[in-house]
Amino acid sequence: MTDATAVPSMMNAANAVTVARLVLTPLLIVLILDRGATWEVFALGMTIGLSDMLDGWLARRSRTTSSGAFLDPLADKVLVLGCMFTLVAEGIYSLVPVALIAGRELVISAYRSYWGRRGVSIPARRSAKLKTWFQGLAIALTLCPATADARWLWISLLWIAVAFTLVTGVQYLLDGSRSHETA
Repeated sequence: MTDATAVPSMMNAANAVTVARLVLTPLLIVLILDRGATWEVFALGMTIGLSDMLDGWLARRSRTTSSGAFLDPLADKVLVLGCMFTLVAEGIYSLVPVALIAGRELVISAYRSYWGRRGVSIPARRSAKLKTWFQGLAIALTLCPATADARWLWISLLWIAVAFTLVTGVQYLLDGSRSHETA
């Protein structure tokens, strides 16, 4: 008999939404390159970004899967880093803040994977959710035609996202070392 809490199937409603985010992100990137900050690009970006809340809601109401635990943060990183590097390529963002965010994401993903293989779970903190929120907000306002002349606003939000990104990176490192000590 199988464990009632484990869901072996990769596909459930939450994972389907996450996969849709992964599939739609390249379209968003192409549209950013082709059209820039338009209402259509903004609407697609908001739809993809807000679908993260939908898949989280769906996952909390059903049994989560290990594939969902992997796919959801992957979809977040593909969306955020894909958009940010596209905005760098378009000369809208500087490489420095985006490289800091990308570097942290790579280091912490490897770190969490390392400890995960050793049976140590490092759960996300609320500050990590704020990090993702500020990253998304910076991108959204950059792609919003109504804030096209407010460069100071979205660049400020991008640097706030960098600060949250680096602080949460340090938190993960500390949480991992504490978890290892108690394990």
